[in-house]
Amino acid sequence: MSTKAEQGDGARPPRTVDLPRFRGRLIPPVDRAIIKILPPLLIIGLVIAVTVNPDGAANVISELRTFVTSGFTWLFVIYSLIALAVCAWLAFSRVGKVRLGGPRAKPEHGNFAWYSMLFACGQGIGLIFWSVAEPIMLRDESPVIAPQADASGGGIVWSYFHWGLTAWAMYCVVAVCLAYSHHNLGKTLTFREATVDILPKKTQRGAGVIVELLAIIATVLGLATSFGFAALQFTSGLSSFTGLAAGPGLWIAVIVGLGGLTAISAFLGVNKGMKRISEANSILSIVLMAAVFVFGPTIYIISNISETFGSFFYNFIPMSFWTDAPASAAPIESWQDSWNGWWTVFIWCWVIAFSPFVAGFIARISRGRTIREFVIGVTVIPSLIVMIWIGILGSAAVYYDDQTNRSISEDVAADTSSGLFAMLGMVPVVGGLLLVVATILVATYYVTSLDSGTYALAEFVSAPNKSGPWFRVILVASIAAVALILLSIGGTAVVDTVQTGTIIGAFPFSFVILLMIANLIRRLRKRNKEVKRLEKEVNDPAYRPEDDQLDADGLPVAHRTEH
Repeated sequence: MSTKAEQGDGARPPRTVDLPRFRGRLIPPVDRAIIKILPPLLIIGLVIAVTVNPDGAANVISELRTFVTSGFTWLFVIYSLIALAVCAWLAFSRVGKVRLGGPRAKPEHGNFAWYSMLFACGQGIGLIFWSVAEPIMLRDESPVIAPQADASGGGIVWSYFHWGLTAWAMYCVVAVCLAYSHHNLGKTLTFREATVDILPKKTQRGAGVIVELLAIIATVLGLATSFGFAALQFTSGLSSFTGLAAGPGLWIAVIVGLGGLTAISAFLGVNKGMKRISEANSILSIVLMAAVFVFGPTIYIISNISETFGSFFYNFIPMSFWTDAPASAAPIESWQDSWNGWWTVFIWCWVIAFSPFVAGFIARISRGRTIREFVIGVTVIPSLIVMIWIGILGSAAVYYDDQTNRSISEDVAADTSSGLFAMLGMVPVVGGLLLVVATILVATYYVTSLDSGTYALAEFVSAPNKSGPWFRVILVASIAAVALILLSIGGTAVVDTVQTGTIIGAFPFSFVILLMIANLIRRLRKRNKEVKRLEKEVNDPAYRPEDDQLDADGLPVAHRTEH
């Protein structure tokens, strides 16, 4: 049906409006002092406790992991389903049209750069190794999948699940809460500002401090322990083609080197540092993936991708709801007795624990995109990339494992990071070159991961002020120092204990995220009611010329409502 405007009578066509931005609350000086001083003290105390009594700390963490696995597998299943449902609602409902930053905001980064940074901060370093290790480790033990597919492909299907849509939805739902709060409501890019509005006013201040402390501590420990493991993985790559013996001296050199590169990137800023390295990561990753596909077992890879893609889509719902009920019938003595304790529950905890800095950085770089574009860009596109990556590298690993009497399985059992290099070394013609490319990728992906985490951490600590480049450099140095102390004094066992403790800490933090989700839904519903009211006024037949005068937020000046 044509409008009067289309018929040429001069009538004004209907239009939509957006809401004005709210101001972020001022953080009391005492709260700011607590947020800046208490986390370093707690982290130093934790590092001392773990290094002084590593066995006792490991036992405590193991008991906590058993507690979470035995009693709350169902909670993580529900949480993951909520994340998927909220992302679907955001993408396909009316609110999907809302633009982060207001109706006139433009994206700060092109699509290739944006996707590159998403992938670099979200999964790059982990996926490099687990795209081979997980398919190999699960090829003979794939619950839900085995009855419908060849057992050797079951590990690849579960890898699609653990690294694909659900994991990205869990990052996305946190990121969109932060992004809408920051870009559309004018609040600081912190968890407290995205969460506490839904709580009673008397509890908001105390709850805000607790939430921010959890986010900061989780970010620092997550980055520091990842830094330690990155050093181990990088030295594994160096050893594969240089023959250098891995040890404390080489670990320290790698931490100092990677820390220096990250500090330079953090100092240069997003556009000159993080963005350029992320784009280089993407190009090198495409080269590595294409080389394995072309020079590796191409026909087998194509055939296996076809089978595993089909199996994944067929089994996605059963995998999403699977809790291993028989194992829950009686209390387990250790998390090691549960498949979920090794895999799904642990990985979902990992995603939640890393959400503060991953989601914080994603929110930071996404101004100017609609919520629909944001959700699809953070969930669907990366998931497809992940499935193609795992499909190629995982299939090649399974093929070469079969051809060499399970030699890759033996390497992975000894060291999960060595599986990738063992597989690449078997690729004809270009295997040696791919070892070098993969080692470079380990370094650059970790630089981007630490860089993005540093940006998010700087926002959390500096709010409501902006962080400067030298402050980010200091944060990088501090995180590298924690990693250096843990690895040089306690070794890999201590790093593993602290990382596992950080990940298990995701259990209480999941409730914070659920509050964030509820607050986002409340804010968007409130916004919808206000928009409908304003649209009705704007499109009222009693038209006045001043209705066409819009303020900076896209609202008619004559109808603006102060908040």
